[in-house]
Amino acid sequence: MENKILGISIDLRSDSATQVQNVLTKHGCIIRTRIGLHQQDNSMCSEKGIILLELNSDCRDECRQLKNDLSSIESVSVKEMKL
Repeated sequence: MENKILGISIDLRSDSATQVQNVLTKHGCIIRTRIGLHQQDNSMCSEKGIILLELNSDCRDECRQLKNDLSSIESVSVKEMKL
């Protein structure tokens, strides 16, 4: 069984977080695991963030659509890994 992982880099979280969340909700049935990371301390919250998604292995068309939907958001880039 192949594992599909999407790595999502967000450069302007305050501008694009709502759009990213809407796309993830739209495709929520194919997302097995979601991990969100961003730098933060008591004085600031970083504008950059990373989301890692583990996807269902049999979601060819919808996985492609999820990647396309995310890539269409300004300040968001997506990389796919297969393990």
